[in-house]
Amino acid sequence: MVTTNSYSSMQMRFDEANMKLYDVIGIGFGPANLALAIALQEQGKLTDKVCFIEKQPNFLWHGGMLLDDTTMQISYLKDLVTQRNPTSHFSFTNFLHHQNRLDSYINLKTFYPSRLEFNSYLSWAASHFNDFCHYAEEVTDIIPIIEQNGVEFLAITTRNSEGHEQTRHAKNIILSPGGNAKIPDVFNDVFQHKNVWHSSQYLMNKDKIKPGEKVAVIGAGQSAAEIFVDVQNIPHQPQVDLVFRAGAMKPADSSPFVNEIFDPRYTDLMYQNTPEQRSAFLTEFRNTNYAVVDEPLLNDIYGRLYTQKLKNETRFSIKNNTHIDAATLSGDKICLTLRYGQHNSQFEKYDHMILATGYHYSSRPPLLESVTQWLENDIARDYQLRTVETFKPKIFTQGINEATHGISDSLLSILAIRSAEIANALELS
Repeated sequence: MVTTNSYSSMQMRFDEANMKLYDVIGIGFGPANLALAIALQEQGKLTDKVCFIEKQPNFLWHGGMLLDDTTMQISYLKDLVTQRNPTSHFSFTNFLHHQNRLDSYINLKTFYPSRLEFNSYLSWAASHFNDFCHYAEEVTDIIPIIEQNGVEFLAITTRNSEGHEQTRHAKNIILSPGGNAKIPDVFNDVFQHKNVWHSSQYLMNKDKIKPGEKVAVIGAGQSAAEIFVDVQNIPHQPQVDLVFRAGAMKPADSSPFVNEIFDPRYTDLMYQNTPEQRSAFLTEFRNTNYAVVDEPLLNDIYGRLYTQKLKNETRFSIKNNTHIDAATLSGDKICLTLRYGQHNSQFEKYDHMILATGYHYSSRPPLLESVTQWLENDIARDYQLRTVETFKPKIFTQGINEATHGISDSLLSILAIRSAEIANALELS
């Protein structure tokens, strides 16, 4: 293994007689790399020289937000395979057939399954690849293997829950890191408190909310709205405020013409544009995915607030036009300094705070730091990072290329098509 200070002068040789060399190692085994595994299998390229590494102990998709009565925001036809191969064994329709629920699902008359059922579908698909995925291992380092003044392979080091480290070698890697919780700076001093969580950890912590306690939910998007309703539904009826800067919660634009931006062909349109055109495109269609809420949920919340008025109750409220100027701790209480529009600030104390503040996606994840000197500042249409000629491995990234490939890149909409594009670009025998 080499260090970052010795790449140019130190050469390493790969001992093929004693070390297994993988054709492909996928880092992360969420929906993106799951779709890739399926594409490789259907192309006859999934061999014992392909594996995936996942830090979770088993497959789980957005486990902290698998709330009762929440549904998908995209059609089930945008599953792992259907847009590429409608006859695939791994379609959502075939999953329903195998679960003996197809007829019942048809009777629901909906394109939008519950989030719980879609997670079950993804878990069912993932179960087919247990022999190819190493769960409960976190990738800690990616190191270049240098021979003849060039990078020939990559060494991927992992650590399991017991601290055991292992290194595997690969010709190519597909990095699907997902997003990291976005924590606004104002919450830096309180975020580590046991009663402050990001929305991605909501269900893991929900049971901490006790009778008579007061909860703040921060944000104005879909996750914030869903959590706001879910806290209201807790049987012992805690108080809950939804706090956000905007003047009102806004509906997601899911009209058919606008929804075409999630079609696979729009990836081509986005990619061929200039950086300025791409930025304008993302700004124009931001209201399809960011800080917006499905209209039925908005109507439900408004109806709840109206019923509360009829009863002269104040258990839950929306604090819009509200800036959070400070967040501090007083014992186990979270103290927020709230400023309403241009009015004077006031203090509110809460027992729990949930930050539905979204995610950020790095186009150059920290794991790639050791190979940065060989990377060019560009990515190909097939999701391959461009490198200098002396760097032979191929590195693909999924889910972090919104700036070049469009809003759908971090969503489920293009999984089926993107996985085939990457599988084709790998050129495996």
